[in-house]
Amino acid sequence: MVEKLTDVASREYPQRPIVGVGAVIIQGDQVLLIQRGNEPGRGQWGIPGGAIELGEPLRQAIRREVREECSLEIEVGPVIEAVDVIVHDEAGRIRFHYVVVDLLAEAVGGQLTPGSDILAARWVRADEVAQLGLSERVVKVLRKAFEKKREGEGICMFDS
Repeated sequence: MVEKLTDVASREYPQRPIVGVGAVIIQGDQVLLIQRGNEPGRGQWGIPGGAIELGEPLRQAIRREVREECSLEIEVGPVIEAVDVIVHDEAGRIRFHYVVVDLLAEAVGGQLTPGSDILAARWVRADEVAQLGLSERVVKVLRKAFEKKREGEGICMFDS
């Protein structure tokens, strides 16, 4: 049985880091970005993703998150980067701590429709990304993803 982390409050002030996934979905010269509906980062633009549920494999988790947030089916490619996302409160305590594994992905089905936990979703050209005020971490991940795509490190249909 898979334990589901449904309550955002249960992720605040964690006892240990929470493992999450992010999907950098590139189509031609565009990348899919979402506007976050929950903390941390409510209202900010970033890449789709979320927390891995107990017992859920990494690639299955990213497929589920993209389906829930964007109504898209994806093929999952290589890991781009793994990063810490640590948010402190006003008193300096750790309010959120995620270890996020970002993966390159490709949309293979569905119709882009924002889910209930995001405010918006849209395809953005690479040259428009800077206008959205993305975090330095997200910009770095996007840059690496476009490099991987240009170098031909695309999606392996046989990767489980």
